[in-house]
Amino acid sequence: MSILKATLAAGLALAAFTGTAAAQDVAVRGQQVWTMGPQGVITDGVVVIEDGRITAVGPAASTPIPQGMEVLTAPVVTPGLVDAHSTVGLTGYLNQSEDQDQLDDSAPVQPHLRAIDAYNPHDRLVTWLRELGITTVHTGHGPGALVSGQTMVVKTRGNTVEAALVEDGTMIAANLGAWALDREGSPGTRGRQMAMIRQALIGAQASMDDDDTDEGGSRDLVNEAFVEVLRGETPLLITANRMQDMQSALRLAEEFGITVILDGAADAHMMLDELRAWGGQIILHPTMARNEGELQNAAFTTAAVLAEAGIPFALQSGYEAYVPKVRVVLWEAGFAVANDLAPEAALASITIDAARIIGMEERIGSLEIGKDGDVALFDGDPFEYTSHTIGVVIEGEVVSREVR
Repeated sequence: MSILKATLAAGLALAAFTGTAAAQDVAVRGQQVWTMGPQGVITDGVVVIEDGRITAVGPAASTPIPQGMEVLTAPVVTPGLVDAHSTVGLTGYLNQSEDQDQLDDSAPVQPHLRAIDAYNPHDRLVTWLRELGITTVHTGHGPGALVSGQTMVVKTRGNTVEAALVEDGTMIAANLGAWALDREGSPGTRGRQMAMIRQALIGAQASMDDDDTDEGGSRDLVNEAFVEVLRGETPLLITANRMQDMQSALRLAEEFGITVILDGAADAHMMLDELRAWGGQIILHPTMARNEGELQNAAFTTAAVLAEAGIPFALQSGYEAYVPKVRVVLWEAGFAVANDLAPEAALASITIDAARIIGMEERIGSLEIGKDGDVALFDGDPFEYTSHTIGVVIEGEVVSREVR
């Protein structure tokens, strides 16, 4: 069954009635419910959410809705969308110096910078994504420095960063290639980039081996961050688009026995055998990213090529240097569908596959009992240009009723 082949009554609006149920209790009924889990696509399905978690999923005829519970209806229902890599919340919509916190260029290696300290949950771009069905974002420091800082996972709601937070310190963001070269300082070459990362990891190894460390002594936050990478507790997210930089990233993973997530990977279609042998995961560049500079070999069809090759990947909004600097993964996936990626694979790349790559598959990414009650509602095919997001639920709370 294909999303693109579904003919739906787009005039069916987001309907609701309110009762005496708790604020985080809601049921969602859809003509099609794309669970992205074992149940697949349910025709005339229901998702029941109680205390913020999914308690029932199934056909409406056999899935009772508790009396008095608010019910939302829509032609198409999917899990809340997951953006596998963004800078939203650090990259502000005003595009002024005071709301651009995705990069500190005062030093090339800063793995200790925490995204939680820079995230603004009230930025308009966070709201914009939420209204378009994106309920979870893996966000943090972006390209421009060799090691720019940490990332985190947040829900696109919450009055404070603590209320939005799912996980702090999810990955450490590093960058190889021209985006992280400093022609006036260091690193000035790709060789120097690799040498500096190696030196930082070797330094962290030495600190691990030093049994004489005084627990009451001064702390080295840079070493502490890299120690977590070396211990396998924190993946190193390496943005690398050219083949030579992607190969350097894989070499680094093998040399130190660390977990590396490849980000960007514009040349991925040029080294499929090597990527299959590596066996890792890719957060692919946005489908519609501009094909210039580091992304000169990027292709609209790369997502489809990776899917055909059996290489795990997710799509992302990424980071752009121009306003508003934040993309929408729903549109990126839709464009991938227009370029040979199967609709279900496209939806997986912004739901369950994205959740799996960022280590959140136990909570989000599919409509299954026990998972967070995150749901997106559409008045038609989510990847069709004329369709709209008509409702969004995060952990049972209806956070948007806007038509977007």
